[in-house]
Amino acid sequence: MDFASRPIQRGYTNRILSIDLTSGTITVPELDMHVRDYFLGGRSLGLYLLHQAITPRTKASDPENPLIIANGPLGGIPQFPGTAKAMAVSLSPLTGIPGVSNFGGYFGAYLKYAGFDALQVTGKASCGVIIIIDGYKGKVMLEDVPLDAEAFSIEKDIVERFTTAGYDKRRMAFLSTGLGAANTTYGCINSHYFDVTKPVDGHRGLFRVKQAGRTGTGSVMSDKRIQSIVILVENPRGNNPYGAADWERVKRAGTKLQKVVREVDPQSLRMHRKGSAGLISFMSKDEYQSLPICNFQTGSDARAGLICGKYYEQHLFEHRGMDGCFPGCNLQCTKGGWVAITSGPHAGRKVWVDGPEYETAAGFGSNLGIWNAEFIMEANWHCDNYGIDTITTAGGIAFLMECFQRGLLTEQDGEGLVLSWGDQTSALEFIHRLASGKTAMAQAAGKGIRELTDWVARRYKDRTGRDIRHEIEKFAMHAKGLPFSFYRTHRSLSMQGSYAAASDIGAHHAAAWLIKADLLGAFPSFESKARALINYPRVRLGNDNMGVCKLPWVDVFNPESATRTDTDIYINPASQEIYAEFYNGLLGSELTWEEIFAQTDRDINLQRVLNVLHYGPDTGRYDWIPERAIGPTDDALYETEAEYNNRDLAARMGKTPEELNGMTTGRKRGLLMELRKEELRKLIDLYYKERGWNSCGIPMPETLKELGLWDFLTDEARSVIVGLTS
Repeated sequence: MDFASRPIQRGYTNRILSIDLTSGTITVPELDMHVRDYFLGGRSLGLYLLHQAITPRTKASDPENPLIIANGPLGGIPQFPGTAKAMAVSLSPLTGIPGVSNFGGYFGAYLKYAGFDALQVTGKASCGVIIIIDGYKGKVMLEDVPLDAEAFSIEKDIVERFTTAGYDKRRMAFLSTGLGAANTTYGCINSHYFDVTKPVDGHRGLFRVKQAGRTGTGSVMSDKRIQSIVILVENPRGNNPYGAADWERVKRAGTKLQKVVREVDPQSLRMHRKGSAGLISFMSKDEYQSLPICNFQTGSDARAGLICGKYYEQHLFEHRGMDGCFPGCNLQCTKGGWVAITSGPHAGRKVWVDGPEYETAAGFGSNLGIWNAEFIMEANWHCDNYGIDTITTAGGIAFLMECFQRGLLTEQDGEGLVLSWGDQTSALEFIHRLASGKTAMAQAAGKGIRELTDWVARRYKDRTGRDIRHEIEKFAMHAKGLPFSFYRTHRSLSMQGSYAAASDIGAHHAAAWLIKADLLGAFPSFESKARALINYPRVRLGNDNMGVCKLPWVDVFNPESATRTDTDIYINPASQEIYAEFYNGLLGSELTWEEIFAQTDRDINLQRVLNVLHYGPDTGRYDWIPERAIGPTDDALYETEAEYNNRDLAARMGKTPEELNGMTTGRKRGLLMELRKEELRKLIDLYYKERGWNSCGIPMPETLKELGLWDFLTDEARSVIVGLTS
C-alpha cells in the first residue's frame, strides 16, 4: 500500500495504520479529533482502540484481538529527556484482560515520523510475515518469511537485508519476538534500535533492545505469525519539526529538565552509571526488608551488594558511549555489558546484554537465592533472545523452587530437573525448556502462574490424595494472573493496594510505584495512602499516554520540590511543572500539571470497564493479593522478623510488645495477618469510593458520564455497567 507523508502537528499525525493479516488489507484511517483530544495517545488511545475492536467474548487468541502499538504526542522529541516510550496494547493471553506494556527504543518515535499515531494489527497470517513501513518510499508492505526461533537471529537478518538495500542503520527500528513467545502466554516484544555511540571491536555502533515485557503482547504478536515489524524513516526536519504550538517553550522546558538530571543524578541514584539496578541496595536495607528473597519469603540479605547497581557499574557495565534509549536523554540509564554464555546452543559465545534493570536483577538474583551478576545477565539475554518476559519467567521459577523446597514436587515431576534455591544450572536449563515447551512442567509454567498452581496441586494430589491448592495459593505471587514485580510489600500498605486494585493489568508497578515513597514516610496516614493510589497513577499512567519515560521524573528528585509547601513533595512537583511546560508548549494549552494528569482518570476508568466486561460481578474479588504479599505465611517466617512483627501487632492491638509474650507464634501470626488483611480491605474500599466505583469495584454510570467516558463506550459495555450497578 502506498501512503503520502504527513507533517506532525502539535505532536500528532492524526491517522492510524490498520492492517488485517487474514485478508492482507492495509488502510490508513484518520484519527477522529474527538477521540484524539479525549484519549490523548499511548496507553489511553490503545485502550480505546482495543475496546472498539473486541467484545466481552473475545479471547486473546482470536483473530479480532488487535495488537496495537501507540505512541504519544510528547514522544519522539529529543529536545526533552526521556521521550522514547510507546505502548503495546492487546488482550493478554496470560490474564485474559487487557494487557498493556510500555517500551523504549526508537520504534514509537519512528512510527510517528512515518506518519502514524498508532499501528493496529488484526487477523492472523497464514505463514510468517514481516510488516515493513517504508517512510522513504511511502509504502507499507507485508512479506512472507520463514519464522525464526531467536530474536537476535531475526535482528541479524533484518539488519543485513536492509543495509544491503541501502538503508542506514540509524534510520531503522524494528520489533521482534521469538520461540518462547510461541510456547508461553507471556512473550515479550523486543524493540531494536541502533546505538551509534557504543564501541564494538574497534568500531562504533551496536543494535540494542528494550522490551514490552509484561502481559504477553509478544505472544499475541507470535500468534499472529508476525516475525518483525520494521520502520524505515528519516527524522523530521525544519525550524519546528514536531509542529509545536510554541517550539521555543518546548525547548526551554527540555533544557530545564536536562539541567536537573545533569546536576542531580550524579549526586543521588547515579543511574547514568548503575542503571535501575541501584535500587537493590535500598530495598534490601534492614529497616525496609523489601527486596524479595527466595520467592518473597524474606526481604534483606547481606549478599545484595553482589547483584546491586554498584557491582554492575564497577565490573560489568560498558560505560563508553551514550546510554540513553533515545537521543536527548541525558539520564543515560540504559546500561549493558558483555557476558559469556554458559548454557544452551550459544554456550561459549560472548554476547552483549542490555540490562539488567532492577526487576530482572531482583527476579533472577535475590528471589531465586542467586547472588551472581553474570548469571543474571545471561538469564536476561536468553529471555530477550527467546522473547519471554523476565519478570514472569523469574517469578514462575521462584514459585517452583519453593514447591520443591516444601516437597510438593519431586524429581519425577521435573523430569529429571530439580529447581532449588541458588542453583544457577537448573534455572538456566529450565529457561531453555520453558522457551521450547519441552516438558510437562515447562508447558504448565508457560501457561502462567495460575495454571502452574493448578498443575502443582494436581500432581501432588495424584501422588498423595491431599488437596494443597489453598496452601500453595498463599505463595503463588500474582494478582489477576500477572506475577508480581519484585517488591516485597509487607511494610508498604500503599504498595499492597497498588498491586491489588490500582494496577488493573495485575501485579505490576507501572500504575502506582509507591513503595519507595511509602518506606520513606511520604504517606503517614491511612488517608494519605488512599490519596496516593489516586494521584500517582494519574501521573505514571499519564506519562504512558504522553509517550514519555517516568525515570527523569520519579528517580531524579528536583531540589526545588523540597521547598514546596501544602503539597506532596515526593511526587516531585517542581519537575511536574516542567512536564506541564513541555505539554502546553507542544499542544498549545495552558493547564497545570494536576489538570493535565487528571485526564488519566479517563483511561483508568476505561481499563476498569474492560476488566468488568471480563470479570462481571466478580470484578472486586480479583482485586486482591496472595497472603505472602501481606505478611508471614508460616510461623518460621514470622520469627525471622519477630521484633518488627511483634511491635506491629502490639500497636494494632493497643498493647506493648511485652504484653504479647504469653502468646504462641502461631496465635500472633494469625492475629497479625487478620489485622493486616482487614486494613488492606479497608484501603481498597476507600479507593473504590474515591474513584466513584461501587463496592464491587465497578464504575458507576454517573462517574463515567461525569468524566465524559460514557459516550465513548460501546452499547454493550454501557448495558453491562448499568446491569451490574442497578
